[in-house]
Amino acid sequence: MSHPGNSANRKSIFLRACRSEPTERVPVWMMRQAGRYLPEYRALRERHTFLEMCKSPDLAAEVSLQPIRALGVDAVILFSDILIVAEAMGLPIEVGDSGPVVGETISTRAQVDGLALFDPEDATRFTCDTIRFLRNELGDEVPVIGFAAAPWTLACYLIEGRSSESFPRAKAMLFSEPGLLRALLERIARATAVYLRAQIAAGAAAVQLFDTWAGELSVADYGVFELPATQLLIGEIEAGSTPVILYTKASNHLLDAVATSGATVLSVDWRADLAKLRSQYGARLALQGNVDPCVLLGPERAIREAARAAVDATGGVGHVLNLGHGILPQTLVENARTFVEAGQSATVTASKSAHLTGFVARRA
Repeated sequence: MSHPGNSANRKSIFLRACRSEPTERVPVWMMRQAGRYLPEYRALRERHTFLEMCKSPDLAAEVSLQPIRALGVDAVILFSDILIVAEAMGLPIEVGDSGPVVGETISTRAQVDGLALFDPEDATRFTCDTIRFLRNELGDEVPVIGFAAAPWTLACYLIEGRSSESFPRAKAMLFSEPGLLRALLERIARATAVYLRAQIAAGAAAVQLFDTWAGELSVADYGVFELPATQLLIGEIEAGSTPVILYTKASNHLLDAVATSGATVLSVDWRADLAKLRSQYGARLALQGNVDPCVLLGPERAIREAARAAVDATGGVGHVLNLGHGILPQTLVENARTFVEAGQSATVTASKSAHLTGFVARRA
């Protein structure tokens, strides 16, 4: 399959970056890159519901492939939703333009114990089939990224029912029934690990955990509740050489703890200092991010400067260039393309690469 943009092997570059190995340039993709900013996505969405698209492998694969055709990104992420796991565990869900909704919220131990530990090739076979379709289509040229929610973020939806300003019901459970919350997080972690193992078996070159709401937790609460659940999840994936990317938002105060999760790559938002993180973690962890999605609403010059600044902050070693959160629906396609091209053209010089490689080796 032929793709626009840089002709280098995208999969090799992406995997080497995830392992903090030298690359000729940084790989670039964007969270929510398959979505409403693309006219071809909107055309499909007019004819199909969101969940229908997620559960139809041909439609999900088509939407997953749209960004590489339009932008020449270096990775294709599975088109799906984090609530697919909730549904497979036995809860009714709805997903629309206003966000995901869980039809039955969790508040008791009996409900937690009743959540199914499902067989992903049965309950979520459409996900595995989509990845297999993409893998066959892309071959060894382009990596396919699978994903799921991290335990706390999915628990927030299961307890609250929908997105919230600060997830008060979830936090109330944390303070009033900590044992119940721990049980829920463990249940989610074990189910999600099986789900992600199936995605890897189907052909995912990497998997990403989205912990979008981790920043709602204090350092102490993250350490007591979410970190052990995330470590359990990542351990049970048994990913081997397959990179595990962990995205956390508004989490500067948590990153030292997040760094002990077992993830291969830390994905951070625009509030984080990539240069400081590179200095702190060296070759032990690769980094992903972290341009503010709002930059893509501005002029071409600002987009190119932001992409290059992010690459310069890490020296381009062990770095997957991305946004600090999902691309906004109002983003112009040409602006998204500018971001991708700017990142791909920010080639690391041989001297800079050697310097950074030696530095991270000394810190490993």
